[in-house]
Amino acid sequence: MSILWEKSETWRWIVRQTRDSKPFFVTFATLCGVVPGVIGYCVMQMTNTQNPQLESRLRQNARPDSLMMGKVNQERLAEYLGELQRKEDTNDRYVAALRGETLTRKPYVRIQPIPKESNTKVDREQKISEGQK
Repeated sequence: MSILWEKSETWRWIVRQTRDSKPFFVTFATLCGVVPGVIGYCVMQMTNTQNPQLESRLRQNARPDSLMMGKVNQERLAEYLGELQRKEDTNDRYVAALRGETLTRKPYVRIQPIPKESNTKVDREQKISEGQK
């Protein structure tokens, strides 16, 4: 690949100019950074439509699990932002996550352990065997 750059007279001229002239270097570097940024911004603006009809059609065609996850994420975010706004201590979230526990929606009982499947299966089997006796 470097063969193309070494044999290109235009590339050699650009290298010479950037090496010898600081203003040319700044101009060239700005063009290399700003022009792709402007083009990317324009493409994003053109492809990001705020069409309410399109948005409603996409929401109607969405799968139920996608809608449910969106609603759950929105509720969790609202809860978290509300706690931050009220300046509540949220360290128990991290402590609960490290212990493998989940937070409940109850305001005074925030931490609830995840039930272990192995214990519940053993309990069920014991109850069934006791019921048969």
